[in-house]
Parts: sequence; C-alpha cells; structure tokens
Amino acid sequence: MTVGSEEPAWKQRAVERSLRGAKERAGQRVQKFLDAAQEIIVEKGSTDFTVQEVVERSKQSLRSFYLQFDGKHELLLALYEEAVVRMTAQIRAATENEDDPVEQLRVAVELLYELCQPDPVARRPLFTEFGTQLLISHPVEMRTAYTSLFGLFTELLERAGQAGRLRGDADPRRVASMMMQSIMFIAQPASADMLPTPITAEEVWDFCAHGVAR
Repeated sequence: MTVGSEEPAWKQRAVERSLRGAKERAGQRVQKFLDAAQEIIVEKGSTDFTVQEVVERSKQSLRSFYLQFDGKHELLLALYEEAVVRMTAQIRAATENEDDPVEQLRVAVELLYELCQPDPVARRPLFTEFGTQLLISHPVEMRTAYTSLFGLFTELLERAGQAGRLRGDADPRRVASMMMQSIMFIAQPASADMLPTPITAEEVWDFCAHGVAR
C-alpha cells in the first residue's frame, strides 16, 4: 500500500460494517413508517391522514420521520411505488396462465383496468386518489413509479411483435406508454359519468387491441 494513498484495510472494513448496520436500521425505520401509513389507509379507506398519525402508529419520533421522508407526499409516493411493484407481479402472474402473446396482453390490459377502478370493497385509495393527483402534479415521479409496470407491458408487446401479431409500425415502448395511460384514465370515475353504464374491461381491451394488433 502506498503511504498516505489509502486507509488501512481494517479501517475500511470497520467503516463498511458501520455503514451497513446504519443502512439496515434506517431501512427498518422506513418500513415501520410505511406499515403504519398502510394500516391507516386501510382503516380509513382514504389517504386523508396526517404525518403525526403515522408517527404515533409507528411508535417512532417525528424527527425520525423527517430524517427518512421530506413529508407526507414522499411517504405516499413510496407506498405508491411499492403498490405498483406488487400490482405488476400480480399482472405478470396472471399472464403466465396464457401461452398466446396477444392473450397475455389482453389479460394484462383487462386486469390493469380492473385494478385501477374505484372499488369500495377493495379500497385502493393510493390508485384512485393519490395516483390521479400524482399524474397531474408530478408526472416525472409518476413515470418513475410505473417503471416496473411499463417494463412488463413493453415486454408483452415485444413478445407479440416477435410472433408477428402486432402492426409492423408499432413501437412497443411507445405503445406501452399510450396503452397504460389510456387504461388508467378510462378507469377513473369521471370518464364514465357521461355513459349510462360503466365501461367494461372487455371494451377497454377491444379499444386497445384495434390500435395495435393485426
């Protein structure tokens, strides 16, 4: 080792252990806040809660909360990203029951539409309340939150394209983006107010399929 060029190996290992422990403890604190917020959302059926409620439910300090999050918005965003990852895994699992690539895409479209619709029983305010606000006020954060789902839709569209089941000029990534945004917008209550009966998942798939499939 060149004198003065690097710290001793024992010191590097000690620092790494210390940082690893601090990172694990911080992760545990974050998870307690997330779990507490999720419990409150389930109980209320709404994202209408205060930071203080989360702090008290988690049995941690307000100072600790603001060391982990800038505020309620960032906490909700973390919960939203986790929910999208779980939703993506659910949709992927459902598509694996089909062999035909277009059928896999149909399952993904219909299930995403159903999961994004308001449901008083299932209570999904993260999607029906916060998600809608996020789309308008923080589009960049919205795109980041939907990275996993966007990846799945792109993958399904590429698979259909490789099987010769898409239009020749269809770009999987661009189509995935338009498809997801259309589905989530149609799922919002306001989009159905002008109709005598709700739009069905089958109608949404028919609309999407005629835009991309052969």
